[in-house]
Amino acid sequence: MIWRVSSMRAVVAVLTMFVLAAYAARDAQAEPLKATIVGLGAATCQQFNDDARSNPPIQRDYLAWAQGFMSGILSSRPPGVDEGLDLSPPTFPAARQLDFLGDYCARNSSIDFSDGVAALYKRLRQEGKK
Repeated sequence: MIWRVSSMRAVVAVLTMFVLAAYAARDAQAEPLKATIVGLGAATCQQFNDDARSNPPIQRDYLAWAQGFMSGILSSRPPGVDEGLDLSPPTFPAARQLDFLGDYCARNSSIDFSDGVAALYKRLRQEGKK
């Protein structure tokens, strides 16, 4: 009888370890993968700064990429999150957004331009709450 109780505890312990290992593996796989950024957004902020200095009209291309990227962020949000968010509000028009990106990248030249665009998206979320 003692042997049975001891054996049952061992079986329960082993099964518990398997279940915990399965949950740990599932959680590890559930971590979001970092997307591969393509196009102008794959540049660093330093590259954006250099391009803007050497060829100012290219800033429009960077801004167009940023607006598309932010539209992708917005469209991937679950229902009820950021609904009705205006990515080009009258209080924060395209020219001001470009200024934001220029200032942000000037302060953070080593990061990716796409990270600057994500910061702009967060700023536009704040703008929408005013």
